Amino acid sequence: MGSYFAYNERLGIQIPALNNEWEHYDKHTQQEILLYWEKIRGEIPDRIFHLERTINQKQACLEEEMNFKKSCQLNSEIAELASVINDLWIWYRTNQDVTAKMHN
Repeated sequence: MGSYFAYNERLGIQIPALNNEWEHYDKHTQQEILLYWEKIRGEIPDRIFHLERTINQKQACLEEEMNFKKSCQLNSEIAELASVINDLWIWYRTNQDVTAKMHN
């Protein structure tokens, strides 16, 4: 499935990287892609949970931090992690609709 997906370092998951329009793939290939995506998609909530824990740890550090520069750095890291979580939810929900349509 490596030719249909690419690892996204920022998100920490593989995302679809199709070179053709969906209709150009035969039904068997479409099914394989969907099954592989469902496996990846199923791991997204666990990835989000892990990132949320990291945010919570950084927020706890932020509460104790007295150095302004370090506080700004922690805030920036928290914001980036929150952005990643948002993008992961978008991938999870957007492709949920596509997958549901393909199964009908």
